Amino acid sequence: MIHDITNAATAEEHDLTPATSAATEAAGAGATATPQGEAAEAEARRPVSYGFVPPDVWALARGIAAVLGETMPPPIRLITRTVDRLGPDRARAFLGQALTIEAQGGLTLPDGHRRTPGGVFFYLVRTSDEVNREDKAYIFPKAGHPTRAAGRGTAASAPPVPAASALVAWTDDTYRALAPQLQQDILQQDILGRLTTVKITVIGRPGAAVEQGQTVVLALVSAKVPDLPKGLPEPPVGTRYTVFVARKPWTKVAEALAADPADAAIIEGYAALDTRVEGIAVYATSATTKRLQAAKRATTATVAP
Repeated sequence: MIHDITNAATAEEHDLTPATSAATEAAGAGATATPQGEAAEAEARRPVSYGFVPPDVWALARGIAAVLGETMPPPIRLITRTVDRLGPDRARAFLGQALTIEAQGGLTLPDGHRRTPGGVFFYLVRTSDEVNREDKAYIFPKAGHPTRAAGRGTAASAPPVPAASALVAWTDDTYRALAPQLQQDILQQDILGRLTTVKITVIGRPGAAVEQGQTVVLALVSAKVPDLPKGLPEPPVGTRYTVFVARKPWTKVAEALAADPADAAIIEGYAALDTRVEGIAVYATSATTKRLQAAKRATTATVAP
């Protein structure tokens, strides 16, 4: 996976502050102000965010998660599914009920421990008579997987080979239909579909570098979409990458970039979606520049027999 990214200072900045309920209400009010004649076109152009849901849904879900004190990906995904399925008004209503219950002393689990605010929110959604069975099944995928009973390492656990089909129109509805099928294993941490190696290569010129002890933190934003095979969905532009690189290798890279404005950093490492940095976190295992890499290759070629 290779991403060519530009200086974060030249790209549009994104607010890193978790969205509050007031902010999301204001965003919702702005959406309703769109003229009816332009609504369909605006909907078609709307980008898709990390969770295969529209950005306004993702923003409200983050706001609710912040109010409930939920910071881990699994509960944030469940909150996102709740907002996506039930809509903003009903999700806010459940949030209000959860906060009211918390103010009155909260709810307890069968073992006597008090539920977290997020636990109260999920309990209300799961037990509400106003949420039908289909919606609950979407929000809370059942544990287990059809291929689990076949055992691990057997032929039955191999993923099926899809038949050839026509090209898909990658709309928001396409992602909505696909998400439940993909996320069930993710939410349940199923043994199937586990990655053993993830590697990303980031190429570009970072903006400011923030030092944190022996680590240097860089913020960059993608500015273009690469050429992809026909039929794949177009990825969104503007993905934020937060790169964590050790100070020692970064010092040489920083000096090379400062000496040559045309040079670009090449950073390889492990990538993960991290809600704490509002995007993709990259944990660097190596860092160099195009010029440094070319010089090293030239030297190796010269001394080779």
